Amino acid sequence: MRVKMVVGLGNPGRKYERTRHNVGFEVVEELASRLSGRFRKGWLAAAETAKVQTDGGVDLLLVKPQTYMNLSGTAVAPLARKRGLAPQDVVVVVDDAELPAGKLRIRAKGSAGGHNGLKSIIQELGSDEFLRVRVGVGRKDPGGDLADHVLSPFSREDRREIDEAVTRAADAVLCILHENVDAAMNKFN
Repeated sequence: MRVKMVVGLGNPGRKYERTRHNVGFEVVEELASRLSGRFRKGWLAAAETAKVQTDGGVDLLLVKPQTYMNLSGTAVAPLARKRGLAPQDVVVVVDDAELPAGKLRIRAKGSAGGHNGLKSIIQELGSDEFLRVRVGVGRKDPGGDLADHVLSPFSREDRREIDEAVTRAADAVLCILHENVDAAMNKFN
């Protein structure tokens, strides 16, 4: 089986830890924990990576871009090229303020849906045909400033839902790898 790459989107630094925008980081950290992986800075300083193998024998590169959300593609595309991966070999885990907190949405391809991290990846890969696992982070005030919302921490109530969603999102990624995207959509959407 080909090496796959799972990218969790987020922003580097303590200031952004456990904020809505960093849910993607949390999911790949959960995967690394389950699969005994450890993130390191590699040849590409713009990303932290962990090489792991799933119980099903899938070689996997877990990625946390260190470029800040809006430039995620500048870390993802060079890694994909270096490993000879097609866009279809990449799974991107991302926050989604338009989904209720804790809800998952899996898609095989599609638009950025207004998400700047996805826009950057689409631009740099030259394709929108990569898998995505969207993790709902909710949006209580649709008229409020989106940047302030996604860069803020979760309420205690939402944090419990998000912790469960991170676990389910990691399960969904493994389902995609061991079964297929359709099976994951049926089980987790």
